[in-house]
Amino acid sequence: MATVLIVDDERPHATALARSFRREGHDVLEAGNGKEALELLRQGPVHLVVTDLMMPEMDGLDLLKAVQTLFPDVEVILMTAFGTVEKAVEAMRLGAYDFVTKPVKRAVLLKSARQALQHQALVAENRSLRAELAGLRTERSIVGNSPAIREVHEMVRQAAPTRATVLLTGESGTGKELFARALHDLSDRRDDPFVAVNCAALPESILEAELFGTEKGAFTGSTQRKGRFEAADGGTLFLDEIGELTLSVQVKLLRVLEEDQIVRLGTNTPTPVDVRIVTATNKDLEEEIRAGRFRQDLFYRLNVVRLLLPPLRGRTGDIRLLAAHFARLHAERNGKPVPGLTRAAADALSTYPWPGNVRELENTLERAVVLDRDGIIDVDDLPTEIAATDQEARSLTIQLGTPLEEIERVVIQETLRMTKGDKKLCAQLLGIATRTIYRKL
Repeated sequence: MATVLIVDDERPHATALARSFRREGHDVLEAGNGKEALELLRQGPVHLVVTDLMMPEMDGLDLLKAVQTLFPDVEVILMTAFGTVEKAVEAMRLGAYDFVTKPVKRAVLLKSARQALQHQALVAENRSLRAELAGLRTERSIVGNSPAIREVHEMVRQAAPTRATVLLTGESGTGKELFARALHDLSDRRDDPFVAVNCAALPESILEAELFGTEKGAFTGSTQRKGRFEAADGGTLFLDEIGELTLSVQVKLLRVLEEDQIVRLGTNTPTPVDVRIVTATNKDLEEEIRAGRFRQDLFYRLNVVRLLLPPLRGRTGDIRLLAAHFARLHAERNGKPVPGLTRAAADALSTYPWPGNVRELENTLERAVVLDRDGIIDVDDLPTEIAATDQEARSLTIQLGTPLEEIERVVIQETLRMTKGDKKLCAQLLGIATRTIYRKL
């Protein structure tokens, strides 16, 4: 069941409400004012806040604003003996789920609370549904709407129908094979084979046999066998980690590109092939050319169309969409319900720099889905380094010996940034008068 926080400066009334919620099976916390409520919210997960409107120091509307700023996944129901249409409208505009008047009818409040908690669960579920409706139809779908990824999408659409060789560059884990498959799927070769080879995974002798095939007796124990070029005939051959090829294999690859034919190991007879070549690397091939490790003429043949795939830290707007996609994907693979993602967890994912890019994000979501027990992925379900990044984003580190005036300035400015410029809310959170904010600024 949920954790409900009752906030009321009339203790007997708060105790009576708490008793009603406990009978419903909920965990209940009690606070006598807004400041106590914020402290309890900081200490642990709370799903619903039921707060009085008229309280000293921090009233219900101010508490609502603070909850919306600091704990946006928490639903809020306001109570007051001084209910007016204007107050109700303002409360709902600020994000309150409901507004009830005193004396509170137990059945009415409990019904509203049940609906608020159901709404909270539906919001989490809809995050993954929105990603699904955005066109996530297959595992190979390219997910993202950021300007950086839209630009790559457009170049893929333009290059796909042609025979031009395409060089995919970018950091490891950015999804090069996914884009290579997209180039194939959008071309007129889509009904023919897509063959992928990781050039870094095979030693030179084996790689040559894999690419070009062998004749019987080419070397001890060899048999007549087609290579990957012949396997991809009519379709697309994707050569990943092309920067790892030795110079001798580079010469043979250049010949294939120039003559559209291969020569199996153990023979001098050429075999014609019709293959579209897509390559990928995370190396700087121009630097490899200067170092004498990569042929310049081969580079020019491969670099007809170059697609630079952005790192995940350069497309942070896509992280929530990708996270929802991977949560759905791995929930289906593991036979589990699709979990929701809390706002705090989404913020943590968006703050983390992702040195492993999309591959690391997928691994993180797969782990969270496999270990999930309550249908919700929260910050605590994420690896320590990711959760710590989110905590750092919400905290300040101030060097010992910093003048108090400077500390005040930094704390006020950062709190204002967090409250999006709301000076009254900033003052409430810092426990000072609003006029002090204006004076300090």
